[in-house]
Amino acid sequence: MVRRFTSAGAWLVSFSLSLLSAVAAQAQIYPDRPVHVLVGYGAGSGPDIQARVVSQALGAALGQAFVVENRTGANGTLAARFVTQAEPDGYTLLYSSSSISPTPYIYKSLGYNLFTDLKPIATFGQLDGVFMLVDAKSPIKSVPELIAYAKKNRVLYGSPGVGNELHLKAELFNQQAGIKMEHVPYKGASEVMTGLLSGAIQVMFVTPPSVVGLIKEGTVRALAFTGSKPFASFPEVPLMKQYLPKYVEGSWGMFFAPGKTPDALVNKLNGAVHAALLQPEVATIMQRDGYTPDDRNAAETAAFFRQQVEDTAATVKAAGIEAN
Repeated sequence: MVRRFTSAGAWLVSFSLSLLSAVAAQAQIYPDRPVHVLVGYGAGSGPDIQARVVSQALGAALGQAFVVENRTGANGTLAARFVTQAEPDGYTLLYSSSSISPTPYIYKSLGYNLFTDLKPIATFGQLDGVFMLVDAKSPIKSVPELIAYAKKNRVLYGSPGVGNELHLKAELFNQQAGIKMEHVPYKGASEVMTGLLSGAIQVMFVTPPSVVGLIKEGTVRALAFTGSKPFASFPEVPLMKQYLPKYVEGSWGMFFAPGKTPDALVNKLNGAVHAALLQPEVATIMQRDGYTPDDRNAAETAAFFRQQVEDTAATVKAAGIEAN
């Protein structure tokens, strides 16, 4: 049987082909003006450093500036909300750490859907672990000493906000160590560090990028690294799993576009990010900070992100954090 198109059906097919052609053409010339990359964390934080390093390489490769803007607040959700409301044309992007994963379980009303209003592009890479730090002047020299002290004394730890991935990592440590350090939320990682060095708190968990220099200088002491293997720059720092065998906790960073951004643009950006990660200046910083690049395409990145978000639900529940 031969099917015949009606005039309306023929118009629809023609329109669809024209639309696909226009999207393909848009992807070819993209970008033809500066691209804004929003980061929901403060200047000098791990995500900020990563976003700026990759954005500089993207700008050099694609011939347009990728301008990083810090829009802090509400554990990175203010920056994410801004991006979800932007035009889906590839000129407003989000860079976030894995702290974005628990947000649906921590905030009763985000104002956006994490899966439909944001479209994952590519990861900066995966981080095998984070550091547990104390001030270098602290009398506590090891994880066992910290656990013993916390069983008899009040211990305060800081994080960049309620539900932040570093908050969750500390709460998991509490559970596995059988202690109850008290949480002090701050607005950003730099404020947490200030609190640590001033004595306002005694402990913090932190990703390597913003503290490698401080550890080398002896300003802070790393009690443990939470990865599966020693951190390359500091092989002498014990692994947390030596003391708590089930405790292996990593992190990641990821670029996102508004949810309705055409796949052609997202795929182009995915390839550009992967190429940027291979640039010597970027690869050196990734290696220094303990990140391993991956080669997931955009669809695989989206599947990885969904799984990470869904897995975090159990972590939030285990940490005893209720949505507010």
